[in-house]
Amino acid sequence: MRKLLLAAALAAASVAASAQGQINVICSVQAEWCNMIGTVYARTTGTRVNLSLKGSGEALAQLIAEKDNPKTDIWFGGTGDPHLQAAEQGLTVEYKSPSLPQLHEWAQQQARQSGYKTVGIYSGPLGFGYNTELLAKKKIAVPKTWADLTKPEYKGDIQVANPASSGTAYTMIATLVQLMGEDKAFDYLKALHRNVSTYSRSGTGPIKAVARGETAVSISFVHDGPGEKMQGFPVETITPVDGTGAEIGSMSIIKGSRNMEAAKKFYEWALTPAAQEMAAAAKQFQLPSNKAAKVDSRVPDFKKIKFINYDYAKYGASAERRRLIARWEKEVNSLPK
Repeated sequence: MRKLLLAAALAAASVAASAQGQINVICSVQAEWCNMIGTVYARTTGTRVNLSLKGSGEALAQLIAEKDNPKTDIWFGGTGDPHLQAAEQGLTVEYKSPSLPQLHEWAQQQARQSGYKTVGIYSGPLGFGYNTELLAKKKIAVPKTWADLTKPEYKGDIQVANPASSGTAYTMIATLVQLMGEDKAFDYLKALHRNVSTYSRSGTGPIKAVARGETAVSISFVHDGPGEKMQGFPVETITPVDGTGAEIGSMSIIKGSRNMEAAKKFYEWALTPAAQEMAAAAKQFQLPSNKAAKVDSRVPDFKKIKFINYDYAKYGASAERRRLIARWEKEVNSLPK
């Protein structure tokens, strides 16, 4: 089945480009999607694609470290906040794509807020993943609100990523601060800490742990659930009824790129409906940013989710991210379990 999907994606994604050059891509989506876009783009254009798979927090750290000698051309995917921070720090270049009018407003807004140094390529809501078999075995109810996760019955049965390395976890903190107010949000995070068994490096780590029965509940982007379920794991997802945030997965061209023209060609290709539809073929179910892209039935229905009015500009600022993560390290991560 996967071979058939890849063949279909190759046929649909064919672009007119001569065989030439190479491109170095940091990819911050799941590995199967990264590998699919790398394979398809290489075969349809003849461009050699060098992929480096990193979470969005780690990707930003690499770009900062390589600022004076960039080794990357394109940063594809991952939560939008670090992309906005990269733009603010002059790590990425302005590029106003002619494809922008084809994108949803939230994707265009991401571009405007960054001075056209990044663009939205998908969106996905934050919520909870849970293992149906483990919850039934332990006679624990499915969590429906943020407060539910602080109940004693969940002690040791929750995983979430570390916000210093994971954009998913930083989105959680920013969401809670906007939902509750900062001091109450940190009181909540301290209470949650008592129930967290592990802070993983990657935002997808917790839901994979849920799938494999290593933990009962994860705080995750809910679009990561269906792919695990398709593999036969007892995974379901839910968004908190009291409100949640959403990521705007983004893409940026790196300042100082050694393959600038190749980077722009890849950028344009990645905004096409055919390229964006590969996400579902790779068992990834975010909402594509191109309005003409087909939306898989397993993509979360945004109309049924209670969203906060997430301030991407404020919480995408470097100083705000550093401040909130430092406060989390000092007040939450330092606490005993």
